[in-house]
Amino acid sequence: MITLFDSQSHRDQVIALWKAVFGYESAHNEPTLVIDKKLAADDGLFFVALIANQVVGTIMAGYDGHRGWIYSAAVHPEHRKRGAGSLLVSQAERALTGRGCMKINLQIVAGNESVAAFYASPGYAVEQRLSMGKRIQENISS
Repeated sequence: MITLFDSQSHRDQVIALWKAVFGYESAHNEPTLVIDKKLAADDGLFFVALIANQVVGTIMAGYDGHRGWIYSAAVHPEHRKRGAGSLLVSQAERALTGRGCMKINLQIVAGNESVAAFYASPGYAVEQRLSMGKRIQENISS
């Protein structure tokens, strides 16, 4: 089942899943910070996949009025290749489409290119872009 993230019910499980799947190396990706920032946006674009009330996957999306983004897509290794990831992506796409989104972007971290085939299945394609970023330290540190 795919449902909206609920902090009381899902927070600890999502943190554990993300630490296991992503193995964060940077403070700006620290799960509690990411969750708090997403909840502050209050945009209804944070979903979890549940099996027997246990979080087995997550996806967050963002929308700026023009483009949508998919990020923090994760499925517990024991539950991969069973459809949870596809259901999460579909949910995020529906939510973004319902807001008028014309294009959805996502990024794959270097070293995890094998996931590209998963995203190609529902129609995502590699685009020739140079991805750049800038961390705003004052919003990362507490």
